[in-house]
Amino acid sequence: MRPIRRGPALGPQARRASLTLNAPVIHTCITLKPTTTIRDLRNHFPKVRKLVEAEGEVVLTEKGKPKYRLMLYTPTPDKKAPAVDYWSRLNSYQSQSMTEAQAQAIHEENRGDR
Repeated sequence: MRPIRRGPALGPQARRASLTLNAPVIHTCITLKPTTTIRDLRNHFPKVRKLVEAEGEVVLTEKGKPKYRLMLYTPTPDKKAPAVDYWSRLNSYQSQSMTEAQAQAIHEENRGDR
């Protein structure tokens, strides 16, 4: 078994410098929307999906020209019917309470000859 060869011991600053030199560079541009091709959409959909989720919108190009726009789907909130105040509605039809005699008269009228 061969021994593992290691280089000279690096100090903390040398280690930090080597990490930053090898770090990938990510270019971002605020004015341009992210673009991808239709072929990338077909062949690498998970990557395009992550791009849409991160950016919110991706422009699809066909033959180098922008053709389509992919956006996140946001469902519209359901509009609920306005709450009805049935008590105030009833009071608008009959603003004053009926007397006992008026209620008895209506009851007798509805009852008929029974």
